[in-house]
Amino acid sequence: MEMKTEGRRLHAIDNLRAALMWLGIVLHVAINHMTGPSLLPFKDARVTFLADVLLLFIHAFRMPAFFVLAGFLAAMMVAARGPGAMMKNRVRRIALPFAVFWPLLFVGMIFLIMQYRHLMFFGTFGFDIAVAPKKVPGTAAMNTMHMWFVYYLFIFCALAALACALEQHIPNLKKTFGRTFDVLAARWWGVFVLAIPMAIVGSFYRSGLLAQTGSFIPNLPEIIHNGMFFVFGWAVYRNRDVLLEQYARHCWKFALAGVLPYAGTSALLMALVKNPAAMPNVELLIAYLYGITGWLWSIALLGLFVRYLPTQNRVLRYLSDSSYWVFLVHMLGTIGFGALLYRVQVAGEIKMLLNIAATTLACLLTYHLFVRNTWIGVLLNGKRHSERPAIAATAVA
Repeated sequence: MEMKTEGRRLHAIDNLRAALMWLGIVLHVAINHMTGPSLLPFKDARVTFLADVLLLFIHAFRMPAFFVLAGFLAAMMVAARGPGAMMKNRVRRIALPFAVFWPLLFVGMIFLIMQYRHLMFFGTFGFDIAVAPKKVPGTAAMNTMHMWFVYYLFIFCALAALACALEQHIPNLKKTFGRTFDVLAARWWGVFVLAIPMAIVGSFYRSGLLAQTGSFIPNLPEIIHNGMFFVFGWAVYRNRDVLLEQYARHCWKFALAGVLPYAGTSALLMALVKNPAAMPNVELLIAYLYGITGWLWSIALLGLFVRYLPTQNRVLRYLSDSSYWVFLVHMLGTIGFGALLYRVQVAGEIKMLLNIAATTLACLLTYHLFVRNTWIGVLLNGKRHSERPAIAATAVA
């Protein structure tokens, strides 16, 4: 298989992005039904261990793969147009939508959360400041919510543009830093090295798992953890014709190799929950195993989509076009429909399926009616879907 990417759209990237966006709906519905302490200030009474499994599984690769795609596409745009044009595009496609939608989503989510909590405490919908959630330690009251991804993506793009400018004055920057990632991206043992900084960072967190603060003040551990995937994606683009073919040829090997560290992570986490005192300082090992899983499965996903979904049909193209909108508004659906289902007396698994289906339908319906052929669609996706350019580098991630 020969991979030639220059000057044409990479449909595999679009397809993977759309799949990862939809998994965000599954992830945030699962949080509402997990058996452990909720990561959000609301929770359904019907919990299921399936939610815990889905949460740990999807979280292992979803955001890592997102940042790999983001780095790949940023490098693609720099190669085609230069760092200045890339930053102008990022301002239009990331900073401006963030400024427009963050206040609206923040107010909307606060309203829905307050309704949900009123339902939990009093059995009815309503608004009472007495049930307002307390600030979670380590998080910011005014935070970026789920939009932390695009917030950090813009920061990484700005840092990448700065690095491109510094290359002219520091020639060795590209030779040392860039070539290090080139080597690690091309070697089977590279994931074991790449997981080391992530293990160090994760060891300072509860259970060894990095928790996003959502703060508007950039957090160094989050920059290191997510930034490594972004730089990795940049390195993949630099060596795309070789690496994409390599990842596609060995995609199942990467996927299967990730099962063992994932199983080790799961076993250690369950043991830690049962007897924390018997497992001191295990966070470093958990973070390392989970980091290896994230690297292996991110590479596997890229290879799988390049190998099996290199083209797009009308359905996949539609899902790809709608993915940015789905990313922005899906939390309103998962919270709102979760509240509507709160008093429904069915199993947690059924509630999850109903919420996922309802949120997906609502996101796609609102996209079709209010976004696809309107100024909102232009704001999010650039030119309207029928006019979009051939190069996929204008995509958010």
